Amino acid sequence: MNGTIMVSYKILCKADLNKSITLDELLLNEKIAKIIKSEYAKGFRNLALLADSKESLLKIETLKEIHTFEVAKDDFADILVLAEEDASNKKLLKKDCDRVELVDIETL
Repeated sequence: MNGTIMVSYKILCKADLNKSITLDELLLNEKIAKIIKSEYAKGFRNLALLADSKESLLKIETLKEIHTFEVAKDDFADILVLAEEDASNKKLLKKDCDRVELVDIETL
């Protein structure tokens, strides 16, 4: 195959945070509910905080820099290995940051 592939990846560390919280869980927290009520409904009493959708998620995750490199389409099967090699060559891998997550694969 002719052409190239642009691969985007990020480095994962052991101390990274990746957590999802439903909107219902968030609104059930008394501290959060009190802050919302005091900010948006000051002076009102007997209020309830309700969510329209049970599936609404709030994600809390560590912000990561996205790194990119280009490979030939023939190397598609080895993209993960090549991403790890690229990270190693750029000295991005460290003691507690030794994993690579593919973010995007785009054919050019």
